[in-house]
Amino acid sequence: MTDNAPCAPFASPAADPLADTGRLLARVDRGLAELRLGAAVTISGDDGRLMALAAESASAQTLADLAALGPSPRVVLTGRRASVLGLAPAGTTPVAVTLKDGLDVGAICRLADPCLDLDGPLPAIAAVNPITGDGSAGAAVVLAKLARLLPAAVVVALEGAAPPATGAAPLAFELAAADILRYQTAAARSLRKVSEARVPLAGAEHTRILAFRPSDGGTEHLAIIVGEPDPLQPVLTRLHSECFTGDLLGSLRCDCGDQLRGALDAIATQGSGVLLYLAQEGRGIGLVNKLRAYQLQDQGFDTLDANGQLGFDDDERIYLPAAEILRQLGISRIRLLTNNPLKVEALGRHAITVVERVPHIYEPNPYNLRYLQTKARRSGHLF
Repeated sequence: MTDNAPCAPFASPAADPLADTGRLLARVDRGLAELRLGAAVTISGDDGRLMALAAESASAQTLADLAALGPSPRVVLTGRRASVLGLAPAGTTPVAVTLKDGLDVGAICRLADPCLDLDGPLPAIAAVNPITGDGSAGAAVVLAKLARLLPAAVVVALEGAAPPATGAAPLAFELAAADILRYQTAAARSLRKVSEARVPLAGAEHTRILAFRPSDGGTEHLAIIVGEPDPLQPVLTRLHSECFTGDLLGSLRCDCGDQLRGALDAIATQGSGVLLYLAQEGRGIGLVNKLRAYQLQDQGFDTLDANGQLGFDDDERIYLPAAEILRQLGISRIRLLTNNPLKVEALGRHAITVVERVPHIYEPNPYNLRYLQTKARRSGHLF
């Protein structure tokens, strides 16, 4: 190109799907940060506009700020949480709860957090209204989940199209419900390899670790590749959800550590294969909420009922990130090390063919026996 040649025009951002994805993820990331800081965000959806706070980080001041913006702030709970509180039938959609005596931090905690006062009385309730569609109220709860907080939000409806002039910058930040609901899919589809290194392991010296990061700079997923898998043949594969307590500390409450080390041993014995180490602690609810679930298990709930008490589904994981990484590795057919048939079905929906389910069973101990029995009896795991 000569000095006088015109520069090539920049591509229109609207024509760049990766740029659009990056902007979507950045907007939602900002909302996640605001919630974790205890601030409110504005969410626009099919049901209008509202201001939302994460229930577990609400304070007297932020509740007063919400009350000044509109009438009748409400607490939005998942259908699972509403059901265990006796406020809605099992399997219902999220609900918005209006309290007779108004909101305070204690009442919100009683509705949202079973670890604080499991047997205490509920605050007086004026109305419980189901939420349907892809609206802002339901998206507020999804945002709290994505922030790894308790899945509950405090919301107040806003009038008009413009953000309120509150003078408080965090209250002015706005995002669309549709962006929140698309976040996990967009993040998974934006995964790109950002690092690769040879990492010899005990019993598997010919091993590489590849890191895959979403375009918003979020948490990485790892591909641990042993040997040289042949993508033309079904590759022995393990999808392993990170487990700080089991993998790193050797917790006896689960079988995760055994499964991680056993999968690497099995792949090394085979000669080659892949272990995907996925950033989805606690079946997707995060480490803090997993510890809350453990607290509830110590009070007699099994692992699934503990999740329900917190307001989560039995399993909050998605498997699109795993499928996307396998696709980028050139792998479309696998032999899957798992006891969970739902993983087989989920990968099939994302164009990964599981030609064989390889059992992945380890001896239980007195601390995880009930956990394993629950997975077999209620989640269909095959042991």
